[in-house]
Amino acid sequence: MIELENITKVYWRGKVEVPALRGVTLSITKGEMVAIIGASGSGKSTLLNLIGCLDRPTSGRYIFDGVDVSRLNDNQLAEMRSGKFGFVFQDFNLLPRATALSNVELPLIYMGGIHHRRERAAEALERIGLGERADHKPTELSGGEQQRVAIARALINNPALILADEPTGELDTHSSAEIMAIFRELHQEGITIILITHETNIAAQAQRIIRIQDGRIISQ
Repeated sequence: MIELENITKVYWRGKVEVPALRGVTLSITKGEMVAIIGASGSGKSTLLNLIGCLDRPTSGRYIFDGVDVSRLNDNQLAEMRSGKFGFVFQDFNLLPRATALSNVELPLIYMGGIHHRRERAAEALERIGLGERADHKPTELSGGEQQRVAIARALINNPALILADEPTGELDTHSSAEIMAIFRELHQEGITIILITHETNIAAQAQRIIRIQDGRIISQ
């Protein structure tokens, strides 16, 4: 499903070159649940952004489902992001004045021309056990509930791949366990999941652990 070949990513701070990824080669098969673990600054979030087409590599080749992503233009990358990927972030990224239901249907609004948006959003909330909280705003929800809304939003387009960047980083132990239980259920349904974390107990719940250090994969 995912093939990365000698991927590098370099940022510039003025005239100073800052390498974030240094020749990453990696394969992830369809239906896997993978954890990418590393310390802060190791390059794990940069790697996730490249896989999710939120950024472009400086060099190397990226194949997703047989498509050479490295050759896509900006419009094609945006189409792939909206149609293939679901994103879950540490800080939830919910609109504070919108209800849970409205937050979940946002991706469909951006795509335009999607019928039955509200029904699909309601179904996604039911799927993760928050159907009765559809009319609540983020400030009326716990951190764990907010992250479940974010997961429902990631599911709204029936993605082939869910990319989760430190999804339990802001949660207590109980809420973290609930979120990981949802990810395991989604994995059992056949969805491919890539999870970024620095917590070994979270990573241990994945099928495979990929360790990254100083922009290089040291084990997988």
